[in-house]
Amino acid sequence: MNRLKPFFIACGVSVLVSSCFLKKSGNPTAQDPGAVSTATGLKYYRDKAEGFAVTPYHSQPDAPNMRYIEGGRVVLGSFEEDILGYHDNIERTVSVASFYMDETEIANIHWLEYLYHLTTDSTKVDGGKAYKKALPDTLVWRSRLAFNDPYVDYYLRYPGFRYFPVVGVSWKQADTYSKWRTAAVNADLAEKAGETPSQQGGGRVPIENGYTIPNYRLPTEAEWEYAATALISTQWLDEMQTHQRLYPWDGHALRNPYGKQMGSFLANFKRGRGDYGGIAGHLNDGALITAYIYDFPPNDYGLYNMAGNVSEWVMDVYRPLSHQDFDDLNPIRRDDFLDSHGSYRSRWSKSSKDTTITAPEKDPQKMKIDVYTKNPQGFISLISDKSRVYKGGSWKDVAYWMSPGTRRFLEEDSATATIGFRCAMIRAGSNF
Repeated sequence: MNRLKPFFIACGVSVLVSSCFLKKSGNPTAQDPGAVSTATGLKYYRDKAEGFAVTPYHSQPDAPNMRYIEGGRVVLGSFEEDILGYHDNIERTVSVASFYMDETEIANIHWLEYLYHLTTDSTKVDGGKAYKKALPDTLVWRSRLAFNDPYVDYYLRYPGFRYFPVVGVSWKQADTYSKWRTAAVNADLAEKAGETPSQQGGGRVPIENGYTIPNYRLPTEAEWEYAATALISTQWLDEMQTHQRLYPWDGHALRNPYGKQMGSFLANFKRGRGDYGGIAGHLNDGALITAYIYDFPPNDYGLYNMAGNVSEWVMDVYRPLSHQDFDDLNPIRRDDFLDSHGSYRSRWSKSSKDTTITAPEKDPQKMKIDVYTKNPQGFISLISDKSRVYKGGSWKDVAYWMSPGTRRFLEEDSATATIGFRCAMIRAGSNF
């Protein structure tokens, strides 16, 4: 053994020398940029007070509640029978970059945490205006013909509902929450890294430091649909997929076909007229309204309730023909570009009363509808730059709306008891 000791020492030294040589002769990377610039030969520093600072970087930090969604090519669109004749989500092939998405819907406890910090952080600055704007509309539960009154007072704040999805939140409120969440998480990461607000540049946490996360935001419609279908497990051989999906799971059935949960529903939805949860003793989905955010099996990306429970806001402005105008890489509809909302006008003409719309001459009958947008010619349209898409079925929807390709829209300042949201985040420093 003693005779072999010099041999092992020599091998160890050889490996060490080789590794050092390889490191010095290798190309610089984001994780190992080297000591000097390959463009100027000037030295890099760790402290910006000394010169151009290149801070340590390993990878994008883990963000709370986020799941990694590997991107790629996908055929988006509705594979459900278009029984309403909308034709507003025709199949098309696009590529979606890798990103992150919340594994669950944002829950009541998360929103209450947000409200708490608004009272402590902003009350002295704006007199509580931010807090008031962030309050969910709990009256969304109220109905003149139903006794849902207890949910008005209890759903948001009662401890038993802590991990149920927050509802009564508008698109604008969800967007504002995402910005607050980004600031809160990055401030915490900065504090853990030992930086004070003054070192962060007047309270701004710079992205150059390498330890902060990109912005939380609402997902694009393409990201949401891509993540919901979760086709990552359907790949066969080289770039071949064995099948598409009608729902976030395989098959056309709504019940679990496997194991101890065989026969149980895979999502929280309305089975039929008046049937929200089944009969006592054997409830079909176990939820008359919303359900626990971790209920029901996650899809192949590890995301819970991408069908049913609550529908979810996405970033996009709604247009029926978005599928024709999209780019085919990371598509999104932001505004009127190439598809003005002014071209979507109903045939109804305005009468003397704002809410009364007179039908065409062939049908003199009058009807009342909600007027969202009126143009100078007196026509009305439900489509505007404030009409936002929401995806997925809810506890109050039939199974048709649980297909990821289906889409609906609502004004960005509106809220219902059936719409919630989850956040997404880019994968920074990645080209796939």
